[in-house]
Amino acid sequence: MSDLIPNLIEVRQLSKSYVRGKQSIKVLDALSLDIPKGDFVALMGPSGSGKTTLLNLIGGLDQPSAGEIRIDGKRIDRMKASELARWRAANVGFVFQFYNLLPVLTAERNVELPLLLTKMGGAERLKRANIALEIVGLKDRARHKPKELSGGQEQRVAIARALVSDPMLLVCDEPTGDLDRKTADEILTLLQRLNREYNKTIVMVTHDPKAADYARRIVHLDKGQLIDQAA
Repeated sequence: MSDLIPNLIEVRQLSKSYVRGKQSIKVLDALSLDIPKGDFVALMGPSGSGKTTLLNLIGGLDQPSAGEIRIDGKRIDRMKASELARWRAANVGFVFQFYNLLPVLTAERNVELPLLLTKMGGAERLKRANIALEIVGLKDRARHKPKELSGGQEQRVAIARALVSDPMLLVCDEPTGDLDRKTADEILTLLQRLNREYNKTIVMVTHDPKAADYARRIVHLDKGQLIDQAA
């Protein structure tokens, strides 16, 4: 990414520790990282390296023990839980390894779910949901329930759900970890398209080097610290 592009994410001296019994375990250790707007970053590292913890902190699902996190200029590390929840709903889309779709709802109703937290009317919610499904290539599956979809289609529905509120940031935790290679490549190509055509900033945790190759940049972590940042 060009140096002239402003940062969407600025992490400074970020630390995170968890207490287990009488022991404090440090997962992130004074980590600093910049992610420009429109970047697509793959976070890689061995199990226990802190990559998912970092992703959760960037997405506002957790708060640090020390340090600063600025997203689009806002200090989310200073937000109270209720404020952080509102910020997260408006600005971040989440894609996980397991799709977390409600089996009793159709694809469009699953995609609509995040909008139920807004003041948007029902007709507008469904319109937005169908636009999101069209973006991921599943407009013709809007009325299908999860059991009627393949794993790749379910993940596309999950991505549409993450997109429906038009977030500035997508955070993806092993989004292809439960898929075969061909389907994984289709999902990664979709994420790449969302980054390049829709300018979505994406931060993705993956253990798969082939998945990481779809990103613009790879960041390696080990023992809670950055090892290198490959362009």
